[in-house]
Amino acid sequence: VQLQASGGGLVQAGGSLRLSCAASGSRGRGSIYVRGWYRQAPGNQRDLVATIDAGGTTNYADAVKGRFTISRDIAKNTLYLQMNSLKPEDTAVYYCNAVTKYQTYWGQGTLVTVSS
Repeated sequence: VQLQASGGGLVQAGGSLRLSCAASGSRGRGSIYVRGWYRQAPGNQRDLVATIDAGGTTNYADAVKGRFTISRDIAKNTLYLQMNSLKPEDTAVYYCNAVTKYQTYWGQGTLVTVSS
C-alpha cells in the first residue's frame, strides 16, 4: 500500500486545515483494520492524533478532542483529518498510516505550521 498525504501548510492560530491521505496499490496480506493520523514535532516522538477502525469507530488524543475530526471516504480510499481551532502547539509533520494484521504502512508526512 502506498499512502500519499497532502493538505499541510501554514495557517494562523485559530484557523483550519484539512489533511488528506490517499491509499493506492496492493496491500498484500490482510485487510486494513485501522487507519490513523500521527504527528511529530521537532525533537519529539511521533504521537497519535486520531484513528478510525474498519467499523467507523474513532479515537482521538486528548489534545485534539473537540477540534479535530477524522473521517474516510471508502470509495475513494482516502482518509481525512479536519483540523479546526488550530494552535501553535499543533505544529508538526503529520503522518497517516494503515494497519493490517501483518504490516503497518506509513505515508511520507505533510508539514503543518501554525503561527501565533
